[in-house]
Amino acid sequence: MGVKNDVAEYFRRSFEEAGVMQHVTMLLNLSNDPIIERTLTPRCALTIAEYLAFELNMHILVIMTDMTSYAEALREFSSSKGEIPGRKGFPGYLYSDLASMYERAGMIKGSTGSVTQIPILTMPNDDITHPVPDLTGYITEGQIVLDRALQAQGIYPPVNVLPSLSRLMKDGIGEGFTRADHAPLSNQLFASYAKVIDARSLASVIGEEELSDTDKKYIEFGRQFENTFVNQGFTENRSIDQSLDLGWKLLSTLPREELDRVDDKLLDQYYQAT
Repeated sequence: MGVKNDVAEYFRRSFEEAGVMQHVTMLLNLSNDPIIERTLTPRCALTIAEYLAFELNMHILVIMTDMTSYAEALREFSSSKGEIPGRKGFPGYLYSDLASMYERAGMIKGSTGSVTQIPILTMPNDDITHPVPDLTGYITEGQIVLDRALQAQGIYPPVNVLPSLSRLMKDGIGEGFTRADHAPLSNQLFASYAKVIDARSLASVIGEEELSDTDKKYIEFGRQFENTFVNQGFTENRSIDQSLDLGWKLLSTLPREELDRVDDKLLDQYYQAT
């Protein structure tokens, strides 16, 4: 929706290189196409997805990009009708309009198929409080935030861990799903990485050499976390167990007394003193 020709070609080429083009239904509304078509494109795509999922019992993944372009088309269309604008000129019904699409995901009784959505959007000026990402975050079950600074460092995928979240994760991890240590390890990695950001902020003021030994260890932990844990090669297929083991290896570079989100029993089992 509203993408340039080179972006549309990138998606098409990616599907072809992955050898999955025969499993793809692609609906394109380019940036020079009418905006009224842009407001219809995601609904047409979701109708196709629902037919394939609930009539033919397939598992369907719907990728919608760019939802910001869709919302801007909706704003332009709303303005042309003389409707009263809301925040940043978007129509007051933007929330319910987005919800009417995002909530067309899941499963229904009597069918073994499912619809999963990945809506992609851009944040104008990297502002996560902009109406489109803000409202999307209220409706969806999670978000993955990509960071320009990480991409500039050559980290792929450039996922910014702290603003990213999953509201369904707690129901699908732990003993019987992944591993018993998954939840506490995740909490500790998140908390430790948050301290990395604090240490970097302090270092930008007083210089890294003036930091305490603990803060220096956090700085080094942050580098390794981004370069080995977040960073994965395009062809790398890392399992959950490998990721969990790598997480413990990274936490073992920090002093044991700093790991306050996991109990001593888990630390005795997984912490590797260096």
